[in-house]
Amino acid sequence: MLSVSNVTAGYGDLTVLREVNLEVEQGEFVALVGSNAAGKSTLMKAIFGLLPMKAGKVIFEANDLTGIPTYEIARRGFSLVLEQSVLRNISAEDNLNLGAYGDNARPYLKDSIEKVYQLFPVLAERRKQLAGSFSGGEQQMLCIGRALMGKPKLLVLDEPSVGLSPVMVNFILSALSELNKQGLTILLVEQNVAQTLRVANRAYVMENGRIVLSGKAKDLLIDPSVKRAYLGI
Repeated sequence: MLSVSNVTAGYGDLTVLREVNLEVEQGEFVALVGSNAAGKSTLMKAIFGLLPMKAGKVIFEANDLTGIPTYEIARRGFSLVLEQSVLRNISAEDNLNLGAYGDNARPYLKDSIEKVYQLFPVLAERRKQLAGSFSGGEQQMLCIGRALMGKPKLLVLDEPSVGLSPVMVNFILSALSELNKQGLTILLVEQNVAQTLRVANRAYVMENGRIVLSGKAKDLLIDPSVKRAYLGI
């Protein structure tokens, strides 16, 4: 479904990513993990056309996305969830409705919003409240829900656990796992290595702008180098 091939990118003269390769097959739950400043978010910006690539290609469903505007990428069913990026001055329900802007999503608005409310009941309870009054965890639920309203084929989440309590992190990851069981393909970008590897099918480990390890998530969870570098063992 998604193929990232030899992507090199950065900011001005600073090269952050060096020949990054990553694959996501339909139906998978794939994680990209690594410490802060490893280059994970820079890779997401490059994939979504928010940062020009110096080299490499991004292929989504056999279509080359290199150089395509971000809004056009989103229209193709490739959705990115950024950390707590809600519209604070409108209600939770209005935030969700905005997610169903595409022609492929608008006809299913009612059904989609009910599915979001089933996944995150607190959003149903507070649907008329301003999004800015929500806690960090509730705002993250709202961001995920808004992305789901667009009927994505591939859901990409960039650091959804940042600033959340351990209980809320577990709740968010459980919700993502449930979505994957329902058939949604997911790419989760996280520095919360242990919890992420427990829910993903496969994973990539990034350090200093390069992929240094990849494989089944359960195998990486017990890999000595991963345990030593990220789990404190």
